[in-house]
Amino acid sequence: MKKFNIRKVLDGLTAVSSPSSSPQTGAKENDFIIPETLQSEHFQLCKTVRHGFPYQPSSMAFDPVQKILAIGTQSGALRLFGRPGVECYCQHESGAAVIQLQFLINEGALVSALADDSIHLWNLRQKRPAVLHSLKFNRERITFCHLPFQSKWLYVGTERGNIHIVNVESFTLSGYTIMWNKAIELSSKAHPGPVVHISDNPMDEGKLIIGFESGIVVLWDLKSKKADYRYTYDEAIHSVAWHHEGKQFICSHSDGTLTIWNIKSPAKPAQTITPHGKQPKDGKKPEPCKPILKVEYKTTRAGDPYMILSGGLSYDTVGRRPCLTVMHGKSTAVLEMDYPIVDFLTLCETPYPNDFQEPYAVVVLLEKDLVVIDLAQNGYPIFENPYPLTIHESPVTCCEYVADCPVDLIPALYSVGSRQKRQGYSKKVHISYTFVFIHCQKKGKKYFRHFSFLMLQVLYKLKTAKVFEKTRSKEEKPNTEIVDEDPFAIQLMSWCPDSRMLCVAGVSAHVIIYRFSKQEITTEVLLEVRLQYELNDLESPEGGGYQTPAPPTPSTSPSPQTSGPQTHHSTSSNSSDGIRDNVPCLKVRNSPLKQSPGYQVELVVQLVWVSGEPPQQISSLAINSSYGLVVFGNTNGLAVVDYLQKTVLLNLSTVELYGSNDPYQRQPRSPRKSRQPSGGETPGSATSEDRCKSPTSVLNGCFTSFCFLPTVLLSVCPPRAALPLDNRDNSFSRSRSSSVTSIDKEAREAITSFYFCETYTRKTDSTLTPALWVGTSLGTVLSISLSMPPAGEQRLLQPVIVSPSGTLVRLKGSILRMAFLDATGSFLPPPSELWYEPNAPANGEERERVRKRRPVSVSPSTSQELNEHQYAVVCSEKQAKVIALPSQTCIFKHNITETSFVLRTDVVQTVPGICVACFCANGHIMTLSYFSLVAPV
Repeated sequence: MKKFNIRKVLDGLTAVSSPSSSPQTGAKENDFIIPETLQSEHFQLCKTVRHGFPYQPSSMAFDPVQKILAIGTQSGALRLFGRPGVECYCQHESGAAVIQLQFLINEGALVSALADDSIHLWNLRQKRPAVLHSLKFNRERITFCHLPFQSKWLYVGTERGNIHIVNVESFTLSGYTIMWNKAIELSSKAHPGPVVHISDNPMDEGKLIIGFESGIVVLWDLKSKKADYRYTYDEAIHSVAWHHEGKQFICSHSDGTLTIWNIKSPAKPAQTITPHGKQPKDGKKPEPCKPILKVEYKTTRAGDPYMILSGGLSYDTVGRRPCLTVMHGKSTAVLEMDYPIVDFLTLCETPYPNDFQEPYAVVVLLEKDLVVIDLAQNGYPIFENPYPLTIHESPVTCCEYVADCPVDLIPALYSVGSRQKRQGYSKKVHISYTFVFIHCQKKGKKYFRHFSFLMLQVLYKLKTAKVFEKTRSKEEKPNTEIVDEDPFAIQLMSWCPDSRMLCVAGVSAHVIIYRFSKQEITTEVLLEVRLQYELNDLESPEGGGYQTPAPPTPSTSPSPQTSGPQTHHSTSSNSSDGIRDNVPCLKVRNSPLKQSPGYQVELVVQLVWVSGEPPQQISSLAINSSYGLVVFGNTNGLAVVDYLQKTVLLNLSTVELYGSNDPYQRQPRSPRKSRQPSGGETPGSATSEDRCKSPTSVLNGCFTSFCFLPTVLLSVCPPRAALPLDNRDNSFSRSRSSSVTSIDKEAREAITSFYFCETYTRKTDSTLTPALWVGTSLGTVLSISLSMPPAGEQRLLQPVIVSPSGTLVRLKGSILRMAFLDATGSFLPPPSELWYEPNAPANGEERERVRKRRPVSVSPSTSQELNEHQYAVVCSEKQAKVIALPSQTCIFKHNITETSFVLRTDVVQTVPGICVACFCANGHIMTLSYFSLVAPV
């Protein structure tokens, strides 16, 4: 590691990095001498894991000896699954759909047939599977392939009805071709249709069964090169399956029937079955049903054979879900599936087709799922899927990746997650990795997953919808919902791995705070903090401008520690004309909530309707366990909530955060008279210091009332600079259109990011103090000072004092990420608290254990010789800046992109050093050195 002068090096790297980065004028040359360790060779982009269900699956195969499952897709992709934890992805170069897969059983090879009439031989015995041989058919379309067990001959059926034989070892045509006109009756002139099935007799591999689409089945003798028997049925054939003794076979037809044939009796089928057809009393033929697309015939030593089929339902079952039918003896079980069936395979104890198969499970490939059915248990329950494909249950709405987790975190998540498994599922899998990936879905589900080499595994699942009451029908759906789709969908989340505190924000303008516990509890009531507005209507400018609101007259505001249960409940205050007011979008359950070990609800915060106007969706969220605070913001402003005391500390509009230093000089707009005004700072109202001193005092021109309810209703009123009702969007969306005027942009300034830290809030500060940095959509970074009471008992008794401190820096574009380093270049994470069991008994060791707080890194004594003690990096959609603290001097600036914009950015701790990683809308990934903001990659 060598030290060098950043400014001199940047002069030589200006041409390399584009757009360029530059130190700012006024920064002294000798002030910023830091170790630079990142180089271009430290970065290499490579795929490590592909997670999720294969998109548009089209075929499936299974090696019963090596236990490998292969799935092909319509885009030419191959997914290989071994034991849990072993997974591989391959891709055909042509991108044509995979129509069929055939394993060379126990040989580590796979044959794939594609829709472009090509077949490929894959070698699976190497680290990265690759194609060994390929063969292209130019004159005929491939419809079916068959590779007998332990055979070197691959039979390829075509659309013209011909069968070609390929030598698997050399992957060349053998010259032996079975022509369709030789296979059928010589007297028949009609074409039998494409080949839909080929299979060899289990007892004689020299005999082939060939099934044609028209209903003709031929038993072909390979040695004599002629047909031994021909079987004709008046319905089209979809599939054929052998009995293991080789004396019978079964066919599935397009009218929903199954025909069982004796090979030496071609005149008529030995038995005809219509599994789902209604049997008429007069003995006539059953009513036709839907086609049976596939049938498998598996035998057992101890009992009746299994006939497993897909399709074949009667036509009067309109709206019924796709089904798999299992016929065993006299019992017939119909298993409904959530998605259409693509293919299914029966797993047997032996790979030899001439022995009793002894089936034990059925693998069903659906359009969006993979199901494994247990045939050994009554009722045919399903196994837990060892492959984590559940990401497609509903659209993913947000995801987070956390590295270097505490050593006890993943075992704790697995411990509580394993209890969520139902009976009949697979055994536990040992977990020993430290990377956690969290993703949320539209249905309000949250999944915790861990990385293990080539796959992700589900650790724990959390459903946020359990907190709210569900409507049973569309008629019961409340008219307060602000989204047409799932109202429980998760938009944002903030997670503290050290304390295991979790906070999520939903599309219905609600925030849920969870605390991790290993014990089961039943929540009777939760303390509610309700924020109400008691202000007079503002008059329009024509009527004399804004009037000073009358001071509120709070009723009772006891401290949360001394207040007793009250009978006050959440009720909507609708006016006579039907305007919805003071009503949340969702209704929280008022019955006792049984919470299993894992993440348990600590607090629910909901934004409410105000004078018929719906709440704005939440655009930013952060939680800090060391301070016990949650902060969230939207297009109107931000709110700070103390989840320990369950009080609202601050509720300000974006304009009020600037105070008198608003750089945009926005003029207040005149809201409708029916609207409740923002409790903005007006002449005669309480000052900012007074508002922030106590949660029980006047807050932002409003008062708080305390009661025991299972929710927190928090109303963030529209700021005075908000857009008129008819022009406002219901959700925050960044508009980059040149047609948007500067006035609209200013009025739409939303809170986009937060960062809790211990830093220097003002230029004159000499000590670190708790603070909250706030980023907005107009590129402004503001600071809010936090005065924390002493830890322990005093933290629950004394209020937290919150006061805005003004603007720190401005950038181009919306603020996305903020982070801090000390004077030596070490990363400074937000302060956090170590986890403790919240539901431990009063006399237990957990109660006696003092809650520990993770200390904040302090620069060594050598840093005191420097002029600056901290560095902050702020990244927006367009720029990144390095700010020296406490002087608040911008020492480096980098224009990330001019033609695009950054979608997401983060600070990444790598082995060589710390960098800023940016993902742009044009698909580019860029990494910047943390201090110099030079792009190594």
